[in-house]
Amino acid sequence: MPSLKSHVVSFVLRHSRKQAFSSPENLQRWIAAARKTEDHRPPALLQQRYDIQTRSVDGFPVYEIAPRAGEHKQILYLHGGAYVFEITPYHWYLIADMADRLGYGITVPIYPIAPEHNFHAMFGMVGAVYRRMLEETEAEDIIFMGDSAGGNMAVVLTMMAAEAGLPLPSRHVLISPGLDVSLANPEVFEAERNDPWLGIAGGREAIRLYSAGMDPTDWRISPVYGDLSVLPKTLLLTGSRDLLTPDNLIFAQKARTAGVEVELVYEEGMFHVWPLIDMPEARRARQHIVAFLSQSPSPIAASADAAEQRLRSDYPG
Repeated sequence: MPSLKSHVVSFVLRHSRKQAFSSPENLQRWIAAARKTEDHRPPALLQQRYDIQTRSVDGFPVYEIAPRAGEHKQILYLHGGAYVFEITPYHWYLIADMADRLGYGITVPIYPIAPEHNFHAMFGMVGAVYRRMLEETEAEDIIFMGDSAGGNMAVVLTMMAAEAGLPLPSRHVLISPGLDVSLANPEVFEAERNDPWLGIAGGREAIRLYSAGMDPTDWRISPVYGDLSVLPKTLLLTGSRDLLTPDNLIFAQKARTAGVEVELVYEEGMFHVWPLIDMPEARRARQHIVAFLSQSPSPIAASADAAEQRLRSDYPG
């Protein structure tokens, strides 16, 4: 049963953030307002606690949280925000939790966002970040982690690296990723009614602003249509009240058919990117992420598998 806090958060989202995605005009207004207050820097508390270095790639900042002594693994974290909003403190506190619990180094690019920039600038920058990481870290020690739009970017970046003949990351952690912007799946429209956060009208506008005119079924913006066989072992977290979930389940099935090992966490009653919020369900999700990345047995794997079996009747195909 969803926690009391999750119900409160859902209520607040439905009466606040949901409005941003209710129409193209509302999204534009929220973007304009956000530009006046957004601050990509790690919160002051984190800057005091961690060794965080900053460098520039293509004129944009990249933050580096130093790994624990003797640790070689590195996470490339790609933040969400519908390609139009900046990284938030919620992202930073998740990143800090992963740094504490895993000890890995974490690279956080503050990539160019729309409408000031588009797909080509975004992937030009994050592609350069990954190439630089490969100069310092073996690909087998690199993990791509991303939420929402950042989850999309993690998958697309791996596909682009494969196309370019670069070494590929060893694992993916995808939190409520957006993997198909075509809206070809009618179940998405039904799922929108139960989603307290995302809306199709505003989402379409965000895609228009960043996609540089590409066809919605182009794998570079809808990776579910690409060559999934190149992807590494993947942990995918998705919730029952997220309009992206029907496509996430299709992605998981297609990736498995292509030979990819996919571990699916489906949380009943959960909304978009719930692991970023401090509540019981998020703590369970983070526990699963740590178990997946540290290769230790996950205490909730069995329940996740059982939940997935139940899903087959709800989301056929």
